[in-house]
Amino acid sequence: MTPSAPGSGRPTPATTPTDDVTARTGSRRATRPSALALALVAVMVAVTACTAGGDGDDGDGGTRANSPRTLRVLASSELADMEPVLEEAHKATGVTVRPTYAGTLDAVEQIASGAAEKSYDAVWLSSNDYLRLRPDTAKKITGETPIMTSPVALGLRPGAVAGLGWDPAKVTWSQIHQAVADKKLGYGMTDPARSNSGFSALVSIASGLSGAQSALTEKDVAAATPKLKEFFGGQKLTSGSSGWLATAWSRRTDVDALINYESVLLNSAEKLTVVRPADGVVTADYPFTLLTSASPDAKQAAASLTAHLRTPSAQRMITNRTLRRPVVPGVELAAPLTADQRRELPFPGSRSVADGLLDAYENKLRRPSRTVYVLDTSGSMEGERLTRLRSALAELTGDFRDRETVTLMPFGSAVKQGEVRTYTVDPAAPQTAIDAMRAQAGGLSASGGTAIYSSLKEAYEHLGTASDDDTFTSIVLMTDGENTDGEPATAFDSFYRGQSPAQQRTPVFPILFGDSDRTELDHIASLTGGRLFDATKGSLDGAFEEIRGYQ
Repeated sequence: MTPSAPGSGRPTPATTPTDDVTARTGSRRATRPSALALALVAVMVAVTACTAGGDGDDGDGGTRANSPRTLRVLASSELADMEPVLEEAHKATGVTVRPTYAGTLDAVEQIASGAAEKSYDAVWLSSNDYLRLRPDTAKKITGETPIMTSPVALGLRPGAVAGLGWDPAKVTWSQIHQAVADKKLGYGMTDPARSNSGFSALVSIASGLSGAQSALTEKDVAAATPKLKEFFGGQKLTSGSSGWLATAWSRRTDVDALINYESVLLNSAEKLTVVRPADGVVTADYPFTLLTSASPDAKQAAASLTAHLRTPSAQRMITNRTLRRPVVPGVELAAPLTADQRRELPFPGSRSVADGLLDAYENKLRRPSRTVYVLDTSGSMEGERLTRLRSALAELTGDFRDRETVTLMPFGSAVKQGEVRTYTVDPAAPQTAIDAMRAQAGGLSASGGTAIYSSLKEAYEHLGTASDDDTFTSIVLMTDGENTDGEPATAFDSFYRGQSPAQQRTPVFPILFGDSDRTELDHIASLTGGRLFDATKGSLDGAFEEIRGYQ
């Protein structure tokens, strides 16, 4: 019988055969491969190769390689903090890891579609739970080796803990739900459709509030739905990435908590009280997993690498540097981690349950989105650029959620008032709004100059004083040039700073496209608490798709 990882209910064999794998779950309208996964892989970091010594023991149970070897790895974005550990692994084994970072669920999309095997030898995700839900992709991986663990947890500002009168060691999901339902607690969480931490949090909450004792079923989800709707009514921040979520949260005085992996919360710039709910958690076990398409040399290199990463010295380095939990018994936890155990909450028992849970979150449970798309249709957009914009918007409409309100606001030398349209996706007839948006997108025409700041001001005025408690509100700015008409940047800055705190919580997400000015757009994102998305290195539809995680 294999031992369990500390803080996790999962076994931790050195190599565990995997019977089945899955693709990313998605909403009922998400029938195409993710544009982000296929076109916008975020960052590539190469760990520089160097020659290694001869065969022999590395002094800590690992094997020293006799020649340099390289592994191309598709990895969860949060694993960027493992670079120092991988540098030490290279010194010990001669294995160079060349990771390409992507969101976990988008990486799973690449595995399911077959795109991953064309570019990578292995995948290293925060969890393979998604993979296990889909047997038809089992042939794409050969095995997995858990490296470390981190459970989903709640991080609170210390003042919030005192105000709630909680003992952090004894808090349950039911207590958290009650505090949210009583409007005593607001929180931020990543988007479950695009982030493994978000989906793991969704499963944790659904399992904790349903009281399920075995694999989560549709009946469990249905029984917990009233409480889940109350719980997600308290979500005030959403994000496609943990990093941006933490930054956005630091700007908000009305949001007391974050739901994320324990390691992410403990590494926060602001000291948080981290609560692992006493009634159970869902835990990421970060399995290093080979693709069946990997060469024999790559498989040998992976064996050397994983053997080293599970040595006591490597496990100590991992827990001390990343604040994740070791999977090897006897390795002491880093100082902020506590050793008391938590039950592993049940994961959905089938892909249909996982799909249903995610669809319910997207279209029923979470607060709806309200977004103004400020679209540059100036004269410089004529031709291929306008064609790309029309196509990207048509593609985007297939991803809109029920109850979502979308405004298309084209501009040139000023906002083209006669073309401003607002649509709400009616759950009873969602296609009506979608078809209307596609028709408007297809009819966009190019003319005039580029009035960026005046148009942004009108977008804020259009949103008005909508309560942040009702919707996730945001503005998306797409422009292919610099500001040439209307008010200057200084006027917009003054306008924004004169808005109420509630209005200032609406971020602008600019898209770098064509000849737009990065410095100008970066300033807009920084001022409003948004994030810049770059469509000059990828596709415009990919940038729009990536922004969906922040709406």
